[in-house]
Amino acid sequence: MSGHDPGRLSACVCNTLRMVSRAVTQLYDDVLRPSGLRITQFSILATIARMGASNLRQLEDTLAIDQTTLTRSLNLLERDRVIERVAHPDGRIKAMRLTSKGRRALEVARPLWTQAQARVLREVGTKSWADAQRRLAYLFHVAVERQGPRPGRRRGRLGREPRRRPAIEMRREAQGHP
Repeated sequence: MSGHDPGRLSACVCNTLRMVSRAVTQLYDDVLRPSGLRITQFSILATIARMGASNLRQLEDTLAIDQTTLTRSLNLLERDRVIERVAHPDGRIKAMRLTSKGRRALEVARPLWTQAQARVLREVGTKSWADAQRRLAYLFHVAVERQGPRPGRRRGRLGREPRRRPAIEMRREAQGHP
Protein backbone atom coordinates (compact mmCIF):
# COMPACT_ATOMS: atom_id res chain seq x y z
CA MET A 1 0.00 0.00 0.00
CA SER A 2 2.76 2.40 -0.92
CA GLY A 3 1.80 6.00 -0.43
CA HIS A 4 -0.86 5.12 2.15
CA ASP A 5 -0.61 5.04 5.90
CA PRO A 6 -2.10 1.60 6.67
CA GLY A 7 -3.48 3.00 9.93
CA ARG A 8 -5.59 5.50 8.03
CA LEU A 9 -8.30 3.59 6.26
CA SER A 10 -11.23 5.21 4.55
CA ALA A 11 -14.47 5.91 6.39
CA CYS A 12 -16.19 4.31 3.40
CA VAL A 13 -16.83 0.62 4.08
CA CYS A 14 -16.57 -0.32 0.40
CA ASN A 15 -13.34 1.59 -0.17
CA THR A 16 -11.74 0.12 2.96
CA LEU A 17 -12.71 -3.44 2.01
CA ARG A 18 -11.35 -2.95 -1.50
CA MET A 19 -8.08 -1.48 -0.19
CA VAL A 20 -7.59 -4.38 2.21
CA SER A 21 -8.58 -6.90 -0.46
CA ARG A 22 -6.02 -5.49 -2.91
CA ALA A 23 -3.26 -5.52 -0.28
CA VAL A 24 -4.00 -9.10 0.83
CA THR A 25 -4.29 -10.23 -2.79
CA GLN A 26 -0.87 -8.71 -3.50
CA LEU A 27 0.62 -10.53 -0.50
CA TYR A 28 -0.71 -13.90 -1.73
CA ASP A 29 0.37 -13.14 -5.31
CA ASP A 30 3.89 -12.33 -4.12
CA VAL A 31 4.17 -15.58 -2.15
CA LEU A 32 2.65 -17.63 -5.02
CA ARG A 33 4.90 -16.02 -7.68
CA PRO A 34 7.37 -18.97 -7.86
CA SER A 35 4.48 -21.24 -8.86
CA GLY A 36 3.55 -19.04 -11.81
CA LEU A 37 -0.01 -18.67 -10.47
CA ARG A 38 -1.83 -15.70 -9.04
CA ILE A 39 -4.21 -16.17 -6.12
CA THR A 40 -7.23 -15.83 -8.41
CA GLN A 41 -5.93 -18.63 -10.64
CA PHE A 42 -4.99 -20.75 -7.64
CA SER A 43 -8.49 -20.37 -6.20
CA ILE A 44 -10.09 -21.46 -9.47
CA LEU A 45 -7.77 -24.45 -9.86
CA ALA A 46 -8.21 -25.52 -6.23
CA THR A 47 -11.98 -25.33 -6.62
CA ILE A 48 -11.96 -27.38 -9.82
CA ALA A 49 -9.68 -29.94 -8.15
CA ARG A 50 -12.01 -30.19 -5.15
CA MET A 51 -15.13 -30.52 -7.30
CA GLY A 52 -13.70 -32.72 -10.05
CA ALA A 53 -15.17 -31.71 -13.41
CA SER A 54 -16.91 -28.38 -12.80
CA ASN A 55 -19.23 -26.33 -14.93
CA LEU A 56 -19.32 -22.57 -15.26
CA ARG A 57 -22.40 -22.12 -13.04
CA GLN A 58 -20.89 -24.22 -10.21
CA LEU A 59 -17.71 -22.17 -10.32
CA GLU A 60 -19.61 -18.86 -10.42
CA ASP A 61 -21.60 -19.88 -7.35
CA THR A 62 -18.71 -21.33 -5.38
CA LEU A 63 -16.24 -18.54 -6.08
CA ALA A 64 -18.76 -15.67 -6.17
CA ILE A 65 -17.27 -14.44 -9.44
CA ASP A 66 -19.33 -12.93 -12.22
CA GLN A 67 -19.56 -14.92 -15.44
CA THR A 68 -17.55 -12.46 -17.56
CA THR A 69 -14.58 -12.39 -15.18
CA LEU A 70 -14.68 -16.15 -14.65
CA THR A 71 -14.90 -16.88 -18.37
CA ARG A 72 -11.91 -14.63 -19.06
CA SER A 73 -9.87 -16.39 -16.36
CA LEU A 74 -10.92 -19.85 -17.55
CA ASN A 75 -9.97 -18.99 -21.13
CA LEU A 76 -6.47 -18.01 -19.98
CA LEU A 77 -6.13 -21.18 -17.90
CA GLU A 78 -7.30 -23.23 -20.87
CA ARG A 79 -4.85 -21.42 -23.16
CA ASP A 80 -2.06 -22.31 -20.71
CA ARG A 81 -3.31 -25.93 -20.78
CA VAL A 82 -3.89 -26.22 -17.03
CA ILE A 83 -7.59 -26.92 -17.54
CA GLU A 84 -9.49 -28.55 -20.37
CA ARG A 85 -13.10 -28.73 -21.43
CA VAL A 86 -14.90 -32.01 -20.92
CA ALA A 87 -18.05 -33.40 -22.45
CA HIS A 88 -21.28 -32.79 -20.58
CA PRO A 89 -24.63 -34.49 -21.30
CA ASP A 90 -26.13 -31.05 -21.90
CA GLY A 91 -23.99 -29.66 -24.70
CA ARG A 92 -24.82 -26.09 -23.68
CA ILE A 93 -22.98 -26.49 -20.37
CA LYS A 94 -19.28 -25.59 -20.28
CA ALA A 95 -17.55 -28.13 -18.03
CA MET A 96 -13.84 -28.24 -17.30
CA ARG A 97 -11.28 -30.24 -15.32
CA LEU A 98 -7.62 -29.96 -14.45
CA THR A 99 -5.05 -31.32 -16.86
CA SER A 100 -1.93 -33.09 -15.60
CA LYS A 101 -0.15 -29.73 -16.02
CA GLY A 102 -2.85 -28.10 -13.88
CA ARG A 103 -2.51 -30.74 -11.16
CA ARG A 104 1.27 -30.20 -11.12
CA ALA A 105 0.83 -26.41 -10.95
CA LEU A 106 -1.53 -26.82 -8.01
CA GLU A 107 0.90 -29.20 -6.25
CA VAL A 108 3.65 -26.57 -6.55
CA ALA A 109 1.36 -23.73 -5.44
CA ARG A 110 -0.34 -25.39 -2.42
CA PRO A 111 2.66 -25.17 -0.05
CA LEU A 112 3.18 -21.54 -1.10
CA TRP A 113 -0.49 -20.77 -0.43
CA THR A 114 -0.09 -22.43 2.98
CA GLN A 115 2.86 -20.11 3.68
CA ALA A 116 0.84 -17.03 2.74
CA GLN A 117 -2.13 -18.21 4.81
CA ALA A 118 0.09 -18.93 7.82
CA ARG A 119 1.78 -15.54 7.50
CA VAL A 120 -1.53 -13.67 7.52
CA LEU A 121 -2.94 -15.74 10.40
CA ARG A 122 0.29 -15.31 12.39
CA GLU A 123 0.03 -11.53 12.03
CA VAL A 124 -3.71 -11.25 12.56
CA GLY A 125 -4.13 -14.09 15.04
CA THR A 126 -6.53 -16.98 14.60
CA LYS A 127 -9.01 -15.65 17.15
CA SER A 128 -9.02 -12.21 15.57
CA TRP A 129 -9.48 -13.79 12.15
CA ALA A 130 -12.38 -15.91 13.41
CA ASP A 131 -14.00 -12.74 14.75
CA ALA A 132 -13.35 -10.92 11.48
CA GLN A 133 -14.88 -13.84 9.55
CA ARG A 134 -18.06 -13.64 11.59
CA ARG A 135 -18.27 -9.91 10.99
CA LEU A 136 -17.55 -10.27 7.28
CA ALA A 137 -20.13 -13.06 6.96
CA TYR A 138 -22.69 -10.71 8.52
CA LEU A 139 -21.64 -7.89 6.19
CA PHE A 140 -21.97 -10.30 3.26
CA HIS A 141 -25.46 -11.17 4.48
CA VAL A 142 -26.39 -7.50 4.78
CA ALA A 143 -24.96 -6.63 1.36
CA VAL A 144 -26.29 -9.62 -0.58
CA GLU A 145 -28.90 -11.67 1.18
CA ARG A 146 -31.06 -8.87 2.57
CA GLN A 147 -31.26 -6.83 -0.58
CA GLY A 148 -34.03 -7.85 -2.89
CA PRO A 149 -34.15 -7.36 -6.64
CA ARG A 150 -33.12 -3.86 -7.66
CA PRO A 151 -33.81 -1.95 -10.84
CA GLY A 152 -30.91 -2.30 -13.25
CA ARG A 153 -29.41 -5.24 -11.39
CA ARG A 154 -27.79 -7.80 -13.67
CA ARG A 155 -29.78 -11.00 -13.79
CA GLY A 156 -28.48 -14.49 -14.29
CA ARG A 157 -29.43 -16.83 -17.08
CA LEU A 158 -33.12 -17.14 -17.87
CA GLY A 159 -33.89 -13.95 -15.94
CA ARG A 160 -33.11 -15.44 -12.52
CA GLU A 161 -31.27 -13.50 -9.89
CA PRO A 162 -27.61 -14.52 -9.76
CA ARG A 163 -27.06 -17.34 -7.28
CA ARG A 164 -25.49 -16.49 -3.97
CA ARG A 165 -22.45 -18.18 -2.54
CA PRO A 166 -23.48 -20.39 0.37
CA ALA A 167 -22.14 -19.26 3.74
CA ILE A 168 -20.73 -22.74 4.41
CA GLU A 169 -18.40 -22.33 1.43
CA MET A 170 -17.28 -18.92 2.69
CA ARG A 171 -16.52 -20.38 6.12
CA ARG A 172 -14.69 -23.34 4.59
CA GLU A 173 -12.43 -21.06 2.55
CA ALA A 174 -11.80 -18.72 5.44
CA GLN A 175 -10.74 -21.68 7.59
CA GLY A 176 -7.96 -22.41 5.14
CA HIS A 177 -9.63 -24.61 2.54
CA PRO A 178 -9.27 -22.87 -0.85
